[in-house]
Amino acid sequence: MSIQISAIICTFNRADHLRKSLKSLAEQTLVTELYEILVIDNCSTDETKKVVTAELVNIPNLHYIYEPKLGLSQARNTGWQHAKGKYIAYLDDDAIANPQWLEDVCKAFEEIQPQPGCVGGKTEPIWESTKPLWLPDEFLSYLTIVDWSDKPIFLENNQFIAGANMAILRSLLVELGGFTLDLGRKGKSLLSCEEILLRDQIRDKGYGIYYDPDIFVKHFIPSSRLTQSWFTQRLYWQGVSRANLFDIQVSSSKFRLIKSVMGRLLELIKSPMEVLYLWMPTDKPERFKQKCNALWKIGYMSGLTSILFSRARSKTKEKESSQLGN
Repeated sequence: MSIQISAIICTFNRADHLRKSLKSLAEQTLVTELYEILVIDNCSTDETKKVVTAELVNIPNLHYIYEPKLGLSQARNTGWQHAKGKYIAYLDDDAIANPQWLEDVCKAFEEIQPQPGCVGGKTEPIWESTKPLWLPDEFLSYLTIVDWSDKPIFLENNQFIAGANMAILRSLLVELGGFTLDLGRKGKSLLSCEEILLRDQIRDKGYGIYYDPDIFVKHFIPSSRLTQSWFTQRLYWQGVSRANLFDIQVSSSKFRLIKSVMGRLLELIKSPMEVLYLWMPTDKPERFKQKCNALWKIGYMSGLTSILFSRARSKTKEKESSQLGN
């Protein structure tokens, strides 16, 4: 039998959670010979290597790969580049896959017409502590909680599949070059949107994004992410990430970047309560949402401003180099 699907876990210092994730992959209903498990260790300093190469050495289709360049996008690319399966399934290192996860992913790719380019499903939370009262439901997606439908559907452009539970045709990853290294987590950085960019590129190739609630995983949500300080940082960096995504997708001119910055600034001026809530503590979900929305816009403006300054510095260096050459 040849390997049909490769399950990839990219991990960074989460050995305790990794044990549970790997156990869920080892207990899949899919015939063992039809899948492989790749752990991409992205510069971990804990017991990650020991867990994979010593503690769980009895899992026959488990492979360990060390990736020295820090970054989730880099690790994901290393994963599919070493994979043997025609389908690439990504599972977070703190997620637990349903026993039929891989079998259902393969079934979706092989039976759904037109064939989707990306497949995923429901991502249910495993709460370490109680969901805070101040947390609006609209922000649950930032905790990788996904539940679009009770039945299988092709997603609309404004819907997404979580990276914790995402499978992609390997041929598409090869064609598109995988995940961009300009976006995505690097250590403690909250930069994101690399998944959004890839899924947009998949759609541009004429493929749909398929969601099946039966393709589900459970995802651990630590108490450290259930604080207002984490969410304010997360929403700010989401704005920064969106700014970088905007620049990548539209190759913006200087004028267009400035216009976009001014547009967000005007939105803030027209929403004085959002600005006021920036300095006001609150336990009300609606007020906290407005506070975070303001931070998103500030992050977006900050991201575009950084791009403008970076371009200006590059032009200055080019000019100086040209003058030295003459």
